[in-house]
Amino acid sequence: MRAVVLSDIIELIGGGTPKTSKPEFWNGDIPWLSVADFGGDRRWVDKAEKTITNLGLENSSTKLLKSGDIVISARGTVGELAQLKRPMAFNQSCYGIRARTGVDQDFLYYLLKKSVNDLRRQSHGGVFNTITRRTFDVVNVSIPSIVTQKKIANILGSLDEKIELNRRMNETLEQLGQTLFRHYFVDNPEAKSWESGTLGDIVVNFDSKRKPLSSRQRAKMQGDYRYFGATSVMDHVNDYLFDGTYLLLAEDGSVMRSDGAPYLQYVWGRFWVNNHAHIIQAKHPFTVEYLYLLLAKTNVQSLVSGAVQLKINQRAMNSLVISIPPDDLVIKFCNLVNSLFAQYRENEEQIESLVNIRESLLPKLISGEIKV
Repeated sequence: MRAVVLSDIIELIGGGTPKTSKPEFWNGDIPWLSVADFGGDRRWVDKAEKTITNLGLENSSTKLLKSGDIVISARGTVGELAQLKRPMAFNQSCYGIRARTGVDQDFLYYLLKKSVNDLRRQSHGGVFNTITRRTFDVVNVSIPSIVTQKKIANILGSLDEKIELNRRMNETLEQLGQTLFRHYFVDNPEAKSWESGTLGDIVVNFDSKRKPLSSRQRAKMQGDYRYFGATSVMDHVNDYLFDGTYLLLAEDGSVMRSDGAPYLQYVWGRFWVNNHAHIIQAKHPFTVEYLYLLLAKTNVQSLVSGAVQLKINQRAMNSLVISIPPDDLVIKFCNLVNSLFAQYRENEEQIESLVNIRESLLPKLISGEIKV
């Protein structure tokens, strides 16, 4: 093993933003990454919300990273990582990272993944934490031979490939569910004759059972049960509030996606929820799965209040106007999609298991505790 600092083994590449006042710089064929486009434990990134033109690339400080290069968020939520599937440009809130001679690029991704907490500890800033070029000068790492690097990358990469395969399968299952939902309830010629109602007519709300925990409280309650916030799992604790299948709808903070749909989390098993997500189930004959497919394509912008802190309060959520299809059609549909969501849950549980294996192996392989 060879002891080095990170800056010894990487080429650090800065990003930038073409002038937004120049329309000829935007909406081209080059994906332009921002922090919102990657992370969340997905290794690979191949698309971005925004794109730029060659003119935008040539007339700004952004750079074009190669396929296989790594991007890391450097401001705000620092330390989010991804590896590029294709050439992409990126903004100044990120760094591009490329391995120097003698370091395998795939191994470098996992080395950085292991070193993220060290990088975060060295970040600084007033309003937002920031990783600077100097941060990479003070993080010490040890690297094995190039042969061992490739072996480690292959082991961890095979786990990530299986994880990604399951995620793609679930994306396909969700798309199929949406196709069936549109067929039954949107494109159905009889839909115009159905009654109108509100979301409150078909849901049961469990917000009164939510209980937020401070980070200090959670530190004393570390365990295996998921602790959900508005949009994701925030922590794991040793107790739970809910046991079953529920839908979480973000209440405040990040409440709405770019297409106007709400942030949703389809959850099952035993878990804890803080007070930043509404927690609902469906009244018979509707199901949680029906609610998920309905709301995932519903624009909720009219329900959002607040200028600085966006919020969808319970009254607004319940007031959402919806169509109420006949019970027999709802039952037929829900029976049909039950098997899709059963497979979805099985895939998600396998993903969680594989992620736990990977996270257990990662530090042991990188440190040399486990020999390959």
